[in-house]
Amino acid sequence: MNQVSDYSMFSAPPIELRREMAAYESLWLGQGAWFKNIAQLFAENPGRVPSELVSKLEVRDTWKRLLEEVGADRLKEVGVRIHGAGEYPAKLREADHPIELLYYRGDWELVDTRGVAVVGTRNPSPEGAANARRIAQALVKHGFTVVSGLARGIDSSAHAGALEAGGRTIAVIGTPLFDYYPRENAALQESLAKDHLVVSQVPFLRYKQQHYKANSLFFPARNVTMSALTEATIIVEAGNTSGTLVQARAALAQGRKLFILDNCFRRDDLSWPKKYQAQGAIRVRNVTEIMEALGSYAPADS
Repeated sequence: MNQVSDYSMFSAPPIELRREMAAYESLWLGQGAWFKNIAQLFAENPGRVPSELVSKLEVRDTWKRLLEEVGADRLKEVGVRIHGAGEYPAKLREADHPIELLYYRGDWELVDTRGVAVVGTRNPSPEGAANARRIAQALVKHGFTVVSGLARGIDSSAHAGALEAGGRTIAVIGTPLFDYYPRENAALQESLAKDHLVVSQVPFLRYKQQHYKANSLFFPARNVTMSALTEATIIVEAGNTSGTLVQARAALAQGRKLFILDNCFRRDDLSWPKKYQAQGAIRVRNVTEIMEALGSYAPADS
């Protein structure tokens, strides 16, 4: 792909979403840009797509930067879903600050399956890691897609459990599509991008140009999207300051089911389980209770 043909993308209808991706990246390069004020911008301009809010020159310049920073071959692998065009999931509009554009690699149709998020701490107990694995395996056996964040700990165990059971799994990551965090999950991320689905809301250029401490904010932000994409969230283990609690709040605000494992309530050092139970979270002791609450319990074959 040469540079001339790259720029010609902007006049070729079949690849219009590439123009929108470049325009969206342009919006993110503005000072102070974040999900809240970008969502507000689109709320104030209903029906508009990113390229209608950014000059053509700026879009072209940003696309050139994407080619330089990400690379033409990698950009070919990037799928785009934008609000108002293509197969954008309507359930995302139930987030406080709806994401206008998502990047993905893999099988987008998995978004339309019944998804349940299994999340928790990056530093689980052996019991917690085993529980995440068992829950993911049970969800798969009952026809659900396991969704998690590809982080170390509970997330990794959940993805592994789904794969071991021969099921479907989606990773909603807190980095751009071709970055890996943690590094040890790089092979897993590539495997999911090939055979399952990896979704990101993180703009490539903004992530590359700002400090890593600022980039850490993308992780809790993606939890809001993960909740919106699923019908329920299961918290296996989490501390009082865990980013997982961002997803707990989002699930309750979005009208999703929120399950909290019983072991969390039995820890004297945790204040959040009872707090969220009082707001509608469901305390569960086993997988059967989760399936019954989801309204689809049927004995698995194994």
